[in-house]
Amino acid sequence: MLFRSGVGQPSVSRGGWLPANPAAAEHEGEGGRGKIEDDVLKGPSRPEQAGQEEGELHGAMLTWAMFPFRYETWIGLRYTRAKRRNHFISFISLISMLGIGLGVAALIVVLSVMNGFHKELRTRILGVASHVQIAGVDGELADWPAVAQAAVKHPRVLAAAPYVEAQSMVSFDQQVRGAIVRGIDPAAEDKVADFSHHMKAGRLENLAPGEFGVILGSELARALQVMVGEKVTLIAPQGLVTPAAVLPRIKQFKVVGIFEVGMFEYDSGMALIHLADAQKLYRLGDKVSGVRLKVDDMFDAPRIGRELLSALPDDAYVTDWTRGHANFFRAVQIEKNMMFLILLLIVAVAAFNIVSTLVMAVQDKQADIAILRTLGASPGSIMQVFIVQGTLIGLIGLAVGVAGGIALALNVETVVPAIEHVFGIQFLAKDVYYITDLPSDLHWSDVGVISGVSFLLTLLATLYPS
Repeated sequence: MLFRSGVGQPSVSRGGWLPANPAAAEHEGEGGRGKIEDDVLKGPSRPEQAGQEEGELHGAMLTWAMFPFRYETWIGLRYTRAKRRNHFISFISLISMLGIGLGVAALIVVLSVMNGFHKELRTRILGVASHVQIAGVDGELADWPAVAQAAVKHPRVLAAAPYVEAQSMVSFDQQVRGAIVRGIDPAAEDKVADFSHHMKAGRLENLAPGEFGVILGSELARALQVMVGEKVTLIAPQGLVTPAAVLPRIKQFKVVGIFEVGMFEYDSGMALIHLADAQKLYRLGDKVSGVRLKVDDMFDAPRIGRELLSALPDDAYVTDWTRGHANFFRAVQIEKNMMFLILLLIVAVAAFNIVSTLVMAVQDKQADIAILRTLGASPGSIMQVFIVQGTLIGLIGLAVGVAGGIALALNVETVVPAIEHVFGIQFLAKDVYYITDLPSDLHWSDVGVISGVSFLLTLLATLYPS
């Protein structure tokens, strides 16, 4: 590359970055004579005499001469940071950057919160439910020890625990509530569920056979206004048939503990008693409702359940956690997909603001475009200059959005409680939502997808005005 005002000036040649023009174009001006010959640019050495536009162009060419990049890139970078006569263009560029940044940050935060809801919901459900459940067709499983032993022989089954599950009425003083009563073996249950980690009062081991103790969910205990040590009445709907009427079975149980798993459905509607006491209350003898299993990978639970079918008796069937709570996880996934599409529109609107920015930039730089065309630059090269300018605007906004979104997503659990405390509001009420806190789980794959799609929208927005 060569800039000169006379024949004797030294030259710097970097051939190959400026498109060749077989018919050398010439430009005459006050600053001297410039032309392109054999991929070598020869231009005026005193750009101040050619006006402000030629000065900016000359500066971009000098910068390009110092680094091995295409000259379109350096001119586009120079135009991005150069002072403009029309300040409205700079304002629109700033708005475009902020809009892209805001949209990208919102996408990252919202998807992280949706991932957090999915993870928290799964964790809390599996704290009460089991990975795989084997139950009798008629609600009773007779030879359950053999079933449990056959299931444990599977290499991917870690533990098994019998259970009895039925509906009941729980009464205390003048308060009555319906609940699911689950009879468990405390030692075995602790291997397939996490009740012991969610005890607010008492211990799971306080359930002993023959002592008729009960552990209530926190919301159920609050609704009944009962404390640990007091006695409640369990009313089983399976009653005694007499000539006069059907008499329900009634038994008093002592409250020996209170648990809270964080899901209103379970905290307000579940009571735990010992397996032997449940068999007596519901007159099952040695039978149980089924066997609960824990596997090494909960996401493979459906396949493991299918593999167990061949080793089970004909009167047993297998379910897993994905079937029992499929609607929850489908709803979360659908909401995540829809929120991605909706918030992506924010990024799209901000990206297409670049269109107006570049249209005005093209009008502002008509003199520079004329100089470049006179020097032999092709229309494609002119197009690349403004693509670089628009892409840089998008990349700056994208970088700001990614940084802000990641920072906020990693601190949502701190920021939201602070906002609730300052304004005295609660975003997630316990009696409405399953999860009362706002969790966050940042997935880097989501960040990559958001960044890629946003950059693509930005790039597309630069094509038409360029």
